[in-house]
Amino acid sequence: MFSALGRFVVRRPWWVILAWVVAAAAVISLAPKLTSSTDEASFLPGHYESIRASDLQERDFPQQENIGAIIVFQRSDGRQLTPADSAAVTRVSKDLQAKKVEDVQAVTPGEVSPNKRVQTAVVAMPKITNPEDTKQQDAVEQLRKDLRAELKGTGLSAGITGSAAQALDESDASERAGLLVGVGTIVIIIVLLLVIFRSPIIALLPVVLIGLISPMATGLIAWANKAFDMKADSSIQELLTVVLFGVGTDYILFLLFRYREALRAGEDPKGGMVHAVERVGEAITSAAGAVIVAFAALTLSSLGMLRSMGPALAIAVFLTLLAGLTLVPAVVSLLGTKVFWPSKSWQREPQGTGFARLGASIARRPAVWAVVSALFMGALALGALGYKANFDLAGSSLPKDKESIVWQDNLEKGFPAGTTDPTFVYLTSTGDRPLASGQPAAFREQLASVDGVGSVAAPRVGKDGTTASYSVVLTDPPASEKALATIKEQLRPAAHDDAPDGTEALVGGTTAVYVDINKAVDRDYSVVFPVAAIAIMVILGLLLRSLVAPWYLMLSVALGFGATLGATSLIFQQIGSQPGLMFMLPVIMYLFVVALGTDYNILMVSRLREEAREGRDPHDAAGTAVRHSGPTIGSAGVILAGTFATLMLAGNSTLSQMGFSLSFGIAIAAFVMAMLFTPALTALIGHAAWWPGHGDRASDAGERGRAREESHR
Repeated sequence: MFSALGRFVVRRPWWVILAWVVAAAAVISLAPKLTSSTDEASFLPGHYESIRASDLQERDFPQQENIGAIIVFQRSDGRQLTPADSAAVTRVSKDLQAKKVEDVQAVTPGEVSPNKRVQTAVVAMPKITNPEDTKQQDAVEQLRKDLRAELKGTGLSAGITGSAAQALDESDASERAGLLVGVGTIVIIIVLLLVIFRSPIIALLPVVLIGLISPMATGLIAWANKAFDMKADSSIQELLTVVLFGVGTDYILFLLFRYREALRAGEDPKGGMVHAVERVGEAITSAAGAVIVAFAALTLSSLGMLRSMGPALAIAVFLTLLAGLTLVPAVVSLLGTKVFWPSKSWQREPQGTGFARLGASIARRPAVWAVVSALFMGALALGALGYKANFDLAGSSLPKDKESIVWQDNLEKGFPAGTTDPTFVYLTSTGDRPLASGQPAAFREQLASVDGVGSVAAPRVGKDGTTASYSVVLTDPPASEKALATIKEQLRPAAHDDAPDGTEALVGGTTAVYVDINKAVDRDYSVVFPVAAIAIMVILGLLLRSLVAPWYLMLSVALGFGATLGATSLIFQQIGSQPGLMFMLPVIMYLFVVALGTDYNILMVSRLREEAREGRDPHDAAGTAVRHSGPTIGSAGVILAGTFATLMLAGNSTLSQMGFSLSFGIAIAAFVMAMLFTPALTALIGHAAWWPGHGDRASDAGERGRAREESHR
C-alpha cells in the first residue's frame, strides 16, 4: 500500500501540492475562529456538587453579587489606616463607580481590617457567560488607570486583584508566551536541522510546510469545537504549535533519513523516495496511530478541557501524518538531491560514528545496557512519590510582579486569604415549604465554627423563602491545598451533617470546583490511562504481529513516564519550591510520553525486525538497528524535546512545567527507552520477542539486502 502511495506521489507531485494549497485556502478562509475557555466550572459534568450549587444560585439568586475584582488600599508609609484614610477610600470608591465603567455594576467600600493595615473595595461584575468576552478585563484595565489618578494626594497606595484582574494579567502574559513559543520553536527547528543536515533547504522545509498545515489544523479544530460543542483549554494554542512543528518535523526526519539511506545504497532520487515511503510509511502511520488513539482516549475524561484537548491534538497529528506521507514526499521528489544542498554528506555513510559504536556495544552486552537503562529510569521514578497537584493555575503561573499577585499578597496582610474568592453554601428545602424561622441563622453559626473558615456573612434568603445563601471566606487562599482540604474534609461534611431535617446543603464556589476537579482527575487516571495503554498495545501487536513485544515496549514507556514525573516533581517541587504541579500535567505527560515515546520505539523495533529479516541473529540485528536508526531517533528526539522546551520561554510556571516535563520525557524516550532499553531487551529475548507471528524470519530478499549493504560498506 505504501509503495503504491509513494509511486503516486512521486509521479504527480504538482497535483499533490496543488491539492494541499487549495484545501488549506478553503479551510483557512471558511473555518470559524478557535476560542478557548478559562471557566473551570464549565469543564465539569452536572452531577458534581459544585455544579449543582451553581445551578441553584442561577435559579434562586440570579442577582447575587459576583466579586469580579477587589481594590486593596493601604497607607503608602506602611502605617495603620486612620478614619481620614477610610473616608478617602469611600470617596475613591464612589468616584470610580460614578465613572460608569462598562461591566462594573458597583464599587462598594468594605471594612478596615482588624489590624488596620488594609481596607478593600469590592468591584461587582456580572457573571461571565461567554469565554470570548473580555469586557471585564477591559474594565479592570480602565479602573487601574482611573485609580492611579484618584489616589493622588491621599497618602494611600492601592491595586486591583481578584479573578478579573488575574485574567487580565494572565492574558497579557499569554500574548507574550504565544509569541515566544512560536518564534522559539521555529528558531530551534531551523538551527538544529542546519546542524544535522547542513542544508538550508531542509532547515526551512518543516517551517514552510508545517506553516501551511498549522492554520489548517486550527481551522479544523475550530470546526470540531463548534460541531461538537467542545471547549479548548486556554493553553491549547501554544501546545498546538509545538505539537504540529515538533511531531511534523519528526515525521519529515524519519522520511529524509530513510531517503538519504536509499540514495547511499544506489537508488535514483525518484526511486529512493518511493523506497523511503514504502519502508517508513508503516512505521510513521503506526506511530501516528499510537499518538492519535492516546489523545482520543481523552474523550473519556470527565473534564471538558481534556475532552476537548484530546480530539484537537488528534486532528493535528492526523493532518501532520497525511502531510508526511504525501506533501513532504511530493516536495522532496521535485527537489531531488538538491534538498541536501550544499552538503555532499548524503553521498556516503560516515564510518565509525558514535551510533555504530553504541550499536556494537549493545550487541555485545545487551544485559548490561538493559539493566543500566532500567535502573536509571527507575531511580528517577522514585521522585514521583512526592508529586502534589496544584489547582492555582492563574495565581501560580503569573510572574510575582504582576499587580494582581502583588496586591493579593498585600490583602493577606489584613484579611483571610480567601477574601478574593469566597465559597458559597446554599441551604435549601427539599420540599416546597419555606425554611423554618431561625434555621438560616442557626445554620450560619454552625458553618462559622468549622475549622478553616474565616468568616460567614449573614444569610440571604431567596424570594420564595426555600433557599438561603451564605458567603464563606476561608482562612487559606482559594486554590491552595489547605483550602481544598477544608472544603473536602471539613466544610462539606459539616454542612451536610448539620443541615436541618427537610433541607439539603450544597457547597459551591471556585474552591469547591477545584475539589470536584480533583475527584474527576482521579477518576480519569483509572479510565484514560488503561484505555490509552491498551489501544497502543493493540496497534503495536498489529504492526509487529506479536503478543510479546507490545508488553515490554509498554513497560519501557511506563518506566519513561515514571522517570519524567519524578524528575519534574524534584525540579519544581523540591528544588523550585513550588506548591505542586499543574493538576492535569500527569495526564498530559502520560499521553505525550507514552504516545510519542512509542513513536521512537516503533521506529527502532521496526528497523530491528527489518534487520532480523535480512538474516541477522538477534544481537547483530539490535546493533545494526541502533547504527541505522540511532541518528534518526536522536535527531528527532533533540528537535522534539527542543520544541517542547520552548514552552519554558512563556514566563509562567504552568507552561514551564509542561515544557520541562514533555521535553525531558521525549529525551528519555529517544535516548534511553528507544535507543538503549528496547534494542537491548529485544536482543536478550531473541526470537521469542516476535511470537506468535515470527516477524523476524529472514525473507528471500534478506540475503540480497545484506549483500547490498556489505557491498555499500
